[in-house]
Amino acid sequence: MTNSRPHIGIFGRRNTGKSSLINLLTGQETAIISDIPGTTTDPVKKSVEILGIGPVVLVDTAGIDDAGELGRKRIDKSLDAIKKVDCAVLLIAGNQFGQYELELIRHFGKFGIPYLILHNKSDLSKIAALTKTAIKHHSDASVLDFSAKDPGDSEKIIDALKKIIPGESQQHRTLIGDLVKPKDTVLFITPIDSEAPEGRLILPQNQAIRDALDNHCITVVVKETELDDFLKLGIPPALVVTDSQAFGYVATRIPENVPLTSFSILFARQKGDFNDYLQGTPHLSKLKDGDNILMLESCTHQTNCDDIGRVKIPQLLRNFTGKNLSFTVVGGLSEIAPIDYSLVIQCGGCMVTRKQLINRIKPFTEKDIPVTNYGMVLAYVNGIFERATRMFL
Repeated sequence: MTNSRPHIGIFGRRNTGKSSLINLLTGQETAIISDIPGTTTDPVKKSVEILGIGPVVLVDTAGIDDAGELGRKRIDKSLDAIKKVDCAVLLIAGNQFGQYELELIRHFGKFGIPYLILHNKSDLSKIAALTKTAIKHHSDASVLDFSAKDPGDSEKIIDALKKIIPGESQQHRTLIGDLVKPKDTVLFITPIDSEAPEGRLILPQNQAIRDALDNHCITVVVKETELDDFLKLGIPPALVVTDSQAFGYVATRIPENVPLTSFSILFARQKGDFNDYLQGTPHLSKLKDGDNILMLESCTHQTNCDDIGRVKIPQLLRNFTGKNLSFTVVGGLSEIAPIDYSLVIQCGGCMVTRKQLINRIKPFTEKDIPVTNYGMVLAYVNGIFERATRMFL
């Protein structure tokens, strides 16, 4: 799944060889190469396998020194891509190191992105001592001299990348492995409604079921309409995971002593800052008339009358609070309008990386705007928030 692969961003001025670097790392013509500056426009993701690292997503970006009104928009896109990668490569050439590179370094620091600096085209000019001194004055990053035309240089770049890729992005963060033990029975409740894709389960359900199997659990999957039939079998589940929308119904049928949570809450723990969600959720009871709530969806999809983020949760919160609330919905990783939000509600985030989701939420937590998650909201309005989260504390 590309959403769990490390994302490596390639940044720098035009014509420093960003696309050539990608081809060097992959050992094939993955990216278009041209001597014409500005060949790469919008950030382009390339899912590749790098020998020695494994499957990654390389993000090729437009030059940070692009010109004109359109060029400024391309630069903004490149800077925005920084908060969506796990680590970065700052590419320079011809011993150029100045304001453009410093701007990138400032953005790397702002979003906590580890990075290394590569000086390309060493076949034409080696990196100068003066350039190294200038870099060290502003950065502690590793600096390597290389030529994209020399296949032998790929090994040292890959070794350097291994050191900056955050460990968490290379590891599979289990959804339930620390909550159960081998041979435990895990019950998954998956309602099938108009939002469910034809002939398959949604991604969070698929991933949770696979995680249970990987942890050697006895895995049982039912719709909520067959829940009572399963319970009649007398098999005590060690853990029950339900679609958040069925929380109210399921909680009345699962004994209080059986751990109960939802797919969305599992993903909140795996992908986001769980403590921020725990602290932000009770703010639901403090909402006032006129408050604007931001709904963040990490994917884009067609909507219908049963849409959880655009229809169901807004209706539930208006009923729960009795307040006149406004809702702004932003899908994918689109720009967010600078509105005074009272609360941010994030989806599970199954389609993005942990780094992408955390950086998406960061501007709000820095302003002390409470944040929560779809599943936590549904647990709270159903009066089972403490029960649905206690196993994680």
